[in-house]
Amino acid sequence: MEGEPTAELIRAQLRRLRVNAELSQEEFGKLVHFSGSQVSAVELGQRPLDRFFLKRADEVLGTGGLLTSLLKLAERDGQPSWFRPWLEAERQAQQMRCYQPTLIPGLLQTENYARAVIRTDDMISNDEVEKRVAVRMDRQAVLSRPDPPQFVAVIEETILRRTDEGFRGLMAEQIAHLIACTEQPHISIHVIPAEVGMHVGLTGHFTLARTSDGGWVGQLENQLGGKVVDNDEDVAILLARWESVRNEALSRRQSVELMKEVMTSWS
Repeated sequence: MEGEPTAELIRAQLRRLRVNAELSQEEFGKLVHFSGSQVSAVELGQRPLDRFFLKRADEVLGTGGLLTSLLKLAERDGQPSWFRPWLEAERQAQQMRCYQPTLIPGLLQTENYARAVIRTDDMISNDEVEKRVAVRMDRQAVLSRPDPPQFVAVIEETILRRTDEGFRGLMAEQIAHLIACTEQPHISIHVIPAEVGMHVGLTGHFTLARTSDGGWVGQLENQLGGKVVDNDEDVAILLARWESVRNEALSRRQSVELMKEVMTSWS
């Protein structure tokens, strides 16, 4: 991300705002709880952009959140090229449908659960883990905006029970969060019980978003990345599969009761 144009813009704006405030790097560093050399390294691109640092800089310089907003844009710039169209569809969505056979959907994950999932990839650094967690949490704002999309998720019961003793607290927290989410009228979560056998959804996760023009867009992921699906034939297949998996799931009320039962077992 550090080589992206938006990241360069953040550093340029930081320098401009600091100079306009008539603060040296050393003086500014004391105000944001960083050393002068660390401030210099950030401005020169020798140190990664840090969310805490930019938040403090916004507060000290009175920017109204400019720098942290630009950081969110930079993080989006750093997303894989295939994923950017989906982020745009997600932000504009009026309705969303998500089926997940293996994990809690990203828009419903707690920070701790998201961090645990992302850390399973031992090829990324701790700093990159935290960046990805931050991006995932930022994406969830789509569900709390003034006009949120209707979001319906179907998940497998095995997701709620798949963990070990070391993650009891994490799973109890995550399931409690799911239950709290269902209290919002625009969010529904339906669970496919473990006794349901083979069904078409088990071939893989997919998400659908309906935009303001009434069209649907799909998103698929795999081990190496993913793709956005927008041609009519493929979208029609995903919509049909959505109906199939939704029909296998419990009702909203029954799903909440099952989640409460599982949460009690983890507690």
